[in-house]
Amino acid sequence: MEERKLGAVEARFADLIWDNAPLSSTALVKLCAKELDWKKSTTYTVLKKLCERGMFQNTDGTVTALVTREEYAAAQSERFVSETFAGSLPAFLAAFTSRKPLSADELDEIQKMIDAYREVR
Repeated sequence: MEERKLGAVEARFADLIWDNAPLSSTALVKLCAKELDWKKSTTYTVLKKLCERGMFQNTDGTVTALVTREEYAAAQSERFVSETFAGSLPAFLAAFTSRKPLSADELDEIQKMIDAYREVR
């Protein structure tokens, strides 16, 4: 599988698609001209690149997402924990909370996630 890591500019482009899909390639060109100050050729070049990576598709002039924003974020989070903390989520949480204490609301939310996960298992 092609690596699905996005650079900063690609991420802004992907956000435009995720926020507006499905949309015509013509509408995407206009949106990129307005939001990113891109020319048509730049839009099509970046779109082609991200289509080749399996993130989006342009079929008959309609651009759609093959990977949702949430799926992309989850994959990036998994990669970060894997590469930085040898895949250990507890090690990540220990490092994260050593510099930024969790609020009571955050702890409650995490506990709800754990409880929901246990119910599914």
